[in-house]
Amino acid sequence: MNLIVRLIISRGLAALLAIALCGSLWGQQTQHEDYTQGAPWFPHVLAPYKAHTVPEPSLTNSARIASLIQNGNLMLSLDDAITLALENNLDLVIARYNLPIADTDILRTKSGANDRGVNTGIVQGTPGAGVLGIGGGAAGGGAGGTVTAAGGAGAGTGGLVDSTLGVGPLVDSFDPSLTGTIGLQHTNTPQSNTVISGVPSLLSNTGEENFGYQQGFPTGTLFNVTFDNSRVTSNSTRTFLVPQLNSNFIVQLRQHLLQGMSLASNRRYITIAKNDREIADEAFRQQVIFTVTQIETLYWNLVAAYEDLKAKERALASTQELEANDRRQLQAGTVAQIQIVNDQSQVAASRQALIVSQTNLQLAQLLMKNAVVQNENDPVLANSGVIPTDRMQLPSSEPVVPTQDLVDEALHRRPELAEARIDLSNRNISKRSARNALLPTVDLVANYGGTGLAGVLNPNFTSATGTPTTVTNGGYSDALSTTISHPTYFAGFSVNIPIRNRSAQADQIRSQLEYRQAQVRIQQLQNSIAIDVRNAQFAVQQNRAAVDAAVQAREYAMQSLDAEQKKLKQGLSTTYNVLTLVSSVSTAESNLVNAMSSYESSKLQLDVATGRLLDTLGINIEDAETGNVTHMPHAPYAVRGSDVITQPVPAFQPQPPNVVPQPKGE
Repeated sequence: MNLIVRLIISRGLAALLAIALCGSLWGQQTQHEDYTQGAPWFPHVLAPYKAHTVPEPSLTNSARIASLIQNGNLMLSLDDAITLALENNLDLVIARYNLPIADTDILRTKSGANDRGVNTGIVQGTPGAGVLGIGGGAAGGGAGGTVTAAGGAGAGTGGLVDSTLGVGPLVDSFDPSLTGTIGLQHTNTPQSNTVISGVPSLLSNTGEENFGYQQGFPTGTLFNVTFDNSRVTSNSTRTFLVPQLNSNFIVQLRQHLLQGMSLASNRRYITIAKNDREIADEAFRQQVIFTVTQIETLYWNLVAAYEDLKAKERALASTQELEANDRRQLQAGTVAQIQIVNDQSQVAASRQALIVSQTNLQLAQLLMKNAVVQNENDPVLANSGVIPTDRMQLPSSEPVVPTQDLVDEALHRRPELAEARIDLSNRNISKRSARNALLPTVDLVANYGGTGLAGVLNPNFTSATGTPTTVTNGGYSDALSTTISHPTYFAGFSVNIPIRNRSAQADQIRSQLEYRQAQVRIQQLQNSIAIDVRNAQFAVQQNRAAVDAAVQAREYAMQSLDAEQKKLKQGLSTTYNVLTLVSSVSTAESNLVNAMSSYESSKLQLDVATGRLLDTLGINIEDAETGNVTHMPHAPYAVRGSDVITQPVPAFQPQPPNVVPQPKGE
């Protein structure tokens, strides 16, 4: 009993010493950004068992914002807006986490475990600029976005559907594992007779120290080693050795010969996880395109709101000038009181339109600010306005590019098509592994081991048959050495043939069906992309024509107003006619602003449809992944200027009070 206790205590102290030594190195482990590798186990053997701390997200605005504040306003060019969005937009911050999450799947599958999957949908938390047919506001089933199945269908009646992705034979753990049992057991067992033990109550103390090692390999091989040791003491007079020392080991090897023998099948989780990482890259690129498109849409909406406000201010100023002039004419007795009433009505209508335009501008500023900052409660930004400093540059003519060239470009660039192709590759892997799972299980199994026995002769031993002569009288080293001289081994086959095999049949057939479904999905995407490109190209042509028409309509309205004002000065027109044309000019300017906004949107959508938006703007995807922009984007179609869409309405020149306006035609 005392020997057992001392043995356990001595080995326990050694284990504690090893833990203390490694614990001193624990704190030296540094954080690794590459989550595909995991913590190194040497020389810090305890590092794999230490929780990895992921830094909390930084929700402070980038320092770039402070440099853009002037006189309490955020002076924002389109390039600045895109840059700030890449650094601060919360949709991108959320989507950015999907990349390291995908890396953890690679780390997990290296151990032989299955992958957990990654959210690859669009994060839609930035309101105010629904694009690509999707409105603002968060959507999807998870923080990282939604996942669209290859078949493009819904989630199913119960809300959940399990795919056959990753289906196949069971994969052994590639991570080696150590097992151990160290313990002491005391038993007191009453005996029904004294023939076996020689005593009426059998007392025994058993100490065990058992160890094991197991590791699987992608070849379908499983390696297992067990090493068991025990020390038993008892009061039995029929036991020859007290204490009795047992030691045995066995080395086992199992090799799949049919099901599970495929290297590709056993590594399928690793391959799928790496493909999912590529899908996550493409999904993030799609998220950047989506977010940048939102930012551009919000920016041009903000420009349009400013332009509309200017037009409404000019219209109000003109109507107020006309009212003031008519009041002077009323004092001179050259106009009737009813004309002042008409003027006041027009001024009220213009003021109402101005208020609507002002509130629209305030909303556009709020949406723009929300899209390019992380924290709107920043004291610097809380009360600041947003002033766009760029305007759309209208080219003299639209470039003529064959539609098929644009479609071909889109088929090579569109990220969702790349995702679908990678998904098809994953389904092909699952299809082959499901076919391998149809096979029966036939394994080559072999083991080799040995058993040793030693101890001290029992001084109380009594037996009618005499004293055994083939025992070892010695210590633990003697028991260990005798394991070699008492070998045991086995070699053979293990066979498992499932009758009917319906589960594997169903998985194999379903994997084929899902693969074919994914093929059709790719063709559907290609057709849809071709339509998107054509529609975007048509929209550019139509909206450019609308802009040209709106420009001409504004010029005609301004010329008509100028001519009518001159006639009014000569007494050949009425204030009512001038007010009507002032309203026409305001409407023409609003129509031009709206036409330019639609044109800007269609140009943007053409870049999105062809997948070249990031290249057009010069956006570095690595900058977007880190949130630290080192290469400033540049929008080639934006120019600096305060007012390039609309021109000022000619100032109204009031007529002298002594001139009596004459009705037209008299």
